[in-house]
Amino acid sequence: MERVLLLHSSREGQTIKILNYIATNLGSEVQCELVDLHQPLTVSFSDYDRVVIGASIRYGHLNKKVYQFIAKYQAELEQAKAGFFIVNLTARKEGKDTPETSVYFKKFLLKSSWIPALQDTFAGALFYPRYNWFDRVMIQFIMKMTGGETDPTKEVEYTNWQRVDQFIEKIKRG
Repeated sequence: MERVLLLHSSREGQTIKILNYIATNLGSEVQCELVDLHQPLTVSFSDYDRVVIGASIRYGHLNKKVYQFIAKYQAELEQAKAGFFIVNLTARKEGKDTPETSVYFKKFLLKSSWIPALQDTFAGALFYPRYNWFDRVMIQFIMKMTGGETDPTKEVEYTNWQRVDQFIEKIKRG
């Protein structure tokens, strides 16, 4: 049975939701393990056939622990031909939803010495009712500037699941 390690850096849970969707749709012959990369790693990359990392953007940045993790495990990630995707709200807009057009993915590639074998960018979700006051106001401000949803009572999922399906097909092809 093929084994896939799914690593996440998630703030609100949409990245985890995407990874769970990937796990479900890789097929019943694939065993997936979901691990928080912010915690000490207790598994070995060599125990897995594939590795996929999903990380969310918050206020324009990946969590610094993503870069620390990659620096620590870069050789293993390169050996595993690992995939990497970034989740952000800007990707809700056409033309900003690919690694080539995402300012966040470009920034990642500049800051990291690792170039993932498989790359993608997915739109995330807004969870206004779940945010604390500060985050809600800041995100409303950002969304107002970028023409997005500002109603503080709404939860809006922007993830394009067909794009995630395409990513899954690439994972299957190896």
